[in-house]
Amino acid sequence: MSSPTVVRDQVPPLVSPDWVARRLADPAVRLVDIRSVVDGGGRAAYLTAHIPGAVHSDYVEDGWRATKGMASGLLPEADVLAALLGGIGLGPEQIAVVISAGTSAGDFAAAARVYWTLRVAGHRLVTILDGGMAAWSADPSRPVVGGPSRKPEAPPYPVALAGAARALLPRVVRAVATDDAVLLDTRALAFFEGRAKSPQALRPGRLPGAVMIDHTTAWDPETSRLKDATALSTLFAHLPAGPVIAYCNTGHQAATPWFVLSEVLGRPDVSLYDGSMSEWTEEPARPVGAGPDERKRG
Repeated sequence: MSSPTVVRDQVPPLVSPDWVARRLADPAVRLVDIRSVVDGGGRAAYLTAHIPGAVHSDYVEDGWRATKGMASGLLPEADVLAALLGGIGLGPEQIAVVISAGTSAGDFAAAARVYWTLRVAGHRLVTILDGGMAAWSADPSRPVVGGPSRKPEAPPYPVALAGAARALLPRVVRAVATDDAVLLDTRALAFFEGRAKSPQALRPGRLPGAVMIDHTTAWDPETSRLKDATALSTLFAHLPAGPVIAYCNTGHQAATPWFVLSEVLGRPDVSLYDGSMSEWTEEPARPVGAGPDERKRG
């Protein structure tokens, strides 16, 4: 039986296990299993059971995020991305399906960050398996295999960096100084108020003028999936109009609100500051805010 033809306009940012199951034999689809220490599984979990044809690329170990100074979540350099994407056998005309464990909000953030990385690298054909491996495995009729898979072969990916989804430091400096973008802090309240600090940040606090939406509030723990589009629209409805720059400590958690706003809700001009507070606080002269936010946020 031939696989359904993949048409880009028909590929949403999230796809169901059934969508993947119908395309297991389709060479136009590249399944990328990113399980790592974030979900407590990593390569061992992949070797135990994975979707047939999926290639494993560890989110933490395999170079999806780079470290420079204190900034530990930066987008890798273009040549590193080219080798990374070529190493998973991804070509420009393939649909990349990002597969996480499907276990937690932090685990989904890993999938959203890989999705963002692919988009910034210039790869438009990307989606996330809704519910991850947990959703796939919920139906015992869906196949899984164990052991290593044959390493795919592909030349280095022709990276063409697309900067619209990425906020670099000068853009954030301008936003802090001129208030020309919504600075969206996606961390927990203790970090936002400066009562807690990530080890990767030199100082506690937030970007001055930021508003807060904890990234975990977009996740439904009962279904182990993102909340539906209606609930997400309500959750983010109070954000002011204009460009949005999402950030956290290392550019990991912020990937979920970026994904929700840009890809699920279709809001224009949404970017992710991958340097986040780990980069921002490297320079003592850069201001930080702390304490409760006196403004009403909805």
